[in-house]
Amino acid sequence: MKKVLIGVVAAVALAGAGFWQLSGTAKAAPDVTFTSLTGQKITTQDLRGKVVFVKFWATDCTTCIQQMPDMVKSYDKLAPQGFRAIAVAMQYDQPNYVKNYAESRRLPFTVAIDSHGTLAKAFGDIKLTPTSFLIDKQGHIIKRYLGNFDHAAFMQTVEKALANG
Repeated sequence: MKKVLIGVVAAVALAGAGFWQLSGTAKAAPDVTFTSLTGQKITTQDLRGKVVFVKFWATDCTTCIQQMPDMVKSYDKLAPQGFRAIAVAMQYDQPNYVKNYAESRRLPFTVAIDSHGTLAKAFGDIKLTPTSFLIDKQGHIIKRYLGNFDHAAFMQTVEKALANG
């Protein structure tokens, strides 16, 4: 009985996520301020005119860590075209772990820590990692990713967004 209930809850959640992604209405990204590990403050308004990938992650999230090399490659390839990436460490993540990971891997994109959980709340009360959002040049969320995703399809979506005015 418990397995059936878990299956039903998972199916409903996935259906809701799929509907949200497929419904033609693009949702505006929340108006928030990211504070990088270096103390730089970046608002979603500052990022207008860029295609932005916001990834909620944690240093203890295996999938998050597995995805980082692809995130670095994507950023390195697409940044000259106006692509930005912000890796937002979850509130429960130890700041020294995040800083050590970012420095030792020489992450080329902005890394921020959501120390009060306000960013996760603003993006829909994010609890699971990795959860990521692709935001177009006008500041609309065009895709939400939960867990692993098809990297080739992601690259196509980003390149299409970069080509659109």
